[in-house]
Amino acid sequence: MKVSGKDYRTVWMEGNTVCLIEQNLLPFEFKIFRAENYKQTCMVISTMIVRGAGAIGATAAYAMAQAFVEGDNDAEFVNNARLEIENTRPTAQNLFYATERVYRTGQTSIEQAVNEAQKIADEDADACKKIGELGNSLIKDGWNIETHCNAGWLAFVDYGSALSPVYAAHRSGKNVFVYADETRPRGQGARLTAWELKNEDVPHVIIPDNAGAHLMSQGKIDMMIVGSDRIAANGDVANKIGTLEKAIAAKYYGIPFYVAAPTSTIDFDCASGKDIPIEQRHEDEVLYQSGPNAEGMLENVLISSPGSGAINPAFDVTPAELVTAIITEKGIFKPGDLDHVKQA
Repeated sequence: MKVSGKDYRTVWMEGNTVCLIEQNLLPFEFKIFRAENYKQTCMVISTMIVRGAGAIGATAAYAMAQAFVEGDNDAEFVNNARLEIENTRPTAQNLFYATERVYRTGQTSIEQAVNEAQKIADEDADACKKIGELGNSLIKDGWNIETHCNAGWLAFVDYGSALSPVYAAHRSGKNVFVYADETRPRGQGARLTAWELKNEDVPHVIIPDNAGAHLMSQGKIDMMIVGSDRIAANGDVANKIGTLEKAIAAKYYGIPFYVAAPTSTIDFDCASGKDIPIEQRHEDEVLYQSGPNAEGMLENVLISSPGSGAINPAFDVTPAELVTAIITEKGIFKPGDLDHVKQA
């Protein structure tokens, strides 16, 4: 995707350095972070310099490749590195999928590990492009679309999942309008989705997280599209906290609720959403907000009652019965038909 007229991927590798768009600085500053070794790349994932299912997966793949290069055939070093990488974010299925592929391929040679990591990144971008093409068929001209969190190109290597159909519809000449949930506590919708939509000239507004049901009740939402960090075999979907509330409201008001995700996000070894681990993040993300001060420097500001604590689950699980369909690069499937993905 283009930023100031230049093409970028969210994450890429130069030599043994992993280069990433520093998402914690957006939308106030655009900067590239360079992770020189796998430990730095692990830090990038855990601190959310990179976030989003596909982007996490590609970054984990590159981290595993870095470990093979740094370890220079030291099996113990590589095995320990794999454990560190897999402990960075517990919910994102793409992380485990990518790490396993590179680890397995790297048993052949270091060069094969690096090649496999690049292949995973390329596959992610290609899958998201296809998701956009297929998802566009579901969008009618003049529709208003609500989305939650950020599942645009910043959340993947390129194109995105939930926003990819929106971009495809916009580029095909359809008149679409996006209501972007702010997505507390980290504001990925207000900061990242809105920034992407502005870059793409897609008409949009940011809405409070708790305004979705109100807008649905007024007939202002025609469809909802979200991404996912892990999809269970039965079609239950783990996504950013707050997604479940939107799915319940959409069901009540008869609004189609779509999940867009590459097939690498489906965990066929996970029977249902009850088996998906839910990451618990630090309470400071709830208690504080960050933004630029008068000098343009980002700083944290306490926005809550001093001395109060907070809980901060990063994800929730939407039951399959609330999901209209899942848009993948291999086709659009009902949640109960995910077994067909294996044959597609």
